Amino acid sequence: MHRRHLLRIAGLAAATPLARPFLAGFPSGDGVKVDPATLPRAPLRLAPRLRGPALVLRAQERVVEIAPGVKARAWTPGDGPVGPTIEARKGEKLNIALENALPEPTILHWHGLRVPEAADGHPRLAIEPGSRYDYEIPVIDRAGTYWYHSHAHHRTGIQSYRGMSGFFLVRDEHDDALKLPSGVHELPMLIQDRRLANDGTLVYDPMMHENMEGFFGDAAFVNGIRLPMHEVETTTYRLRLANGCTSRILRLALSNGAPFLMVGTDGGLLPRAESLTSIDLGPGERVDVLADFAAVPVGQTVSLVSQAFENPAMGMMGMGMGGRGMGGGPGRMGAGGIPQGGALPLVEFRVARAVAPQPWRAPALLHPERFPVRQAVRTRTFRFESMRMQHTINGRDFDMARIDESVPFGDTEIWQFVNPSPFPHPIHVHENQFEVVERIGGRGRIMPWERGLKDTVLVMPGEQVNVRLTFDVYRGRFLMHCHNLIHEDMGMMLNFAVE
Repeated sequence: MHRRHLLRIAGLAAATPLARPFLAGFPSGDGVKVDPATLPRAPLRLAPRLRGPALVLRAQERVVEIAPGVKARAWTPGDGPVGPTIEARKGEKLNIALENALPEPTILHWHGLRVPEAADGHPRLAIEPGSRYDYEIPVIDRAGTYWYHSHAHHRTGIQSYRGMSGFFLVRDEHDDALKLPSGVHELPMLIQDRRLANDGTLVYDPMMHENMEGFFGDAAFVNGIRLPMHEVETTTYRLRLANGCTSRILRLALSNGAPFLMVGTDGGLLPRAESLTSIDLGPGERVDVLADFAAVPVGQTVSLVSQAFENPAMGMMGMGMGGRGMGGGPGRMGAGGIPQGGALPLVEFRVARAVAPQPWRAPALLHPERFPVRQAVRTRTFRFESMRMQHTINGRDFDMARIDESVPFGDTEIWQFVNPSPFPHPIHVHENQFEVVERIGGRGRIMPWERGLKDTVLVMPGEQVNVRLTFDVYRGRFLMHCHNLIHEDMGMMLNFAVE
């Protein structure tokens, strides 16, 4: 990282309460300190649902319960540990006011939605404490599981970790016609990993080497609740799953080995449903799946988990150092948290009631809309490099005022994401839903969960992923960046202008 960035981050920390360990938490109700390992599971909290056309989100510090008897100070645009779920229908127009009662600048990005430049949440638009920002959002995207989160300059990681994130669900007539599980049988779940200290404090304090691979928690928090449980019936549920982790890749599975029926990805419904026993999600990615509990006896439990996998980080060469990989052993140099690839329990489902099963049968075609096959008129190559305490794109770190690429309005292009670094990079493009057309090296194929519309794609070390995209809705300045929020905050981001 360049010295000027280190100084800037240090200055921000000194100017705000964030210079102390993350989240001034509270001991248990009787003042006795809490051993996180002994905490029971709390009920899963489903965020309140808000509908327009006019909404107000007030970002401020709130005291919230994150585990039984354990409270913490969250930064959130709602009254719970994460933000409310916004619901809209395609064709609506929302007016959303963001009021900033935090002690530092903030702004919200509507991840996956195509919106005008003024509504995209570029960090240059961050508002000061006591200020208000008014968004006008025409909902033009098809039904899907979108989300929102902080995009404050150098502060995206810590603000999102504190609770500045939530779901944005879009519905339309195609989604309605499928009669997917709904109401109490639809569960939006924002998955994060955090560290909880013995005094109830949530800790966000990346050490120097964690600024290279990423920051990893020691437990999962789902919708802001640590290791929650949820009572279910013997029927089918729709799980809308978002990886809101700072750096962690999730390998989602059910503990009993039962398959998911995947019906959607980042940009909405797939052409066809697919049965999968595990799904990999990088930070920023989403998946829409069905889980069937009909065969599970009442009184038994099934858990949503992140399965163990080999850490894809390729040693410490990105820091110019030798040693073993950063996923474990001496290479981690004392890092806290469960390493990348470590097994992680997420949500425990307790089968509480037997009901007449309502199996959902997939039609031959979930969504009639197909990718427009357009001839690409040019190819751009982007190299995501991490070495010597720097994270760069094509050798440069982010400059708020610099336009790195100019993209002609309406042209179709191939963007090549090349990862010569030792660390995975989930690449997110604002203002677009793209098609993944090729993966070269590494896994060498397009994964099942990458066959739909995408706004974020995971590029492993040694891989090149090519995507086809067209910017044909709005002109303006937008962003592309790594969604490992440590990497983003340290400069792995660029501006492109659609002209």
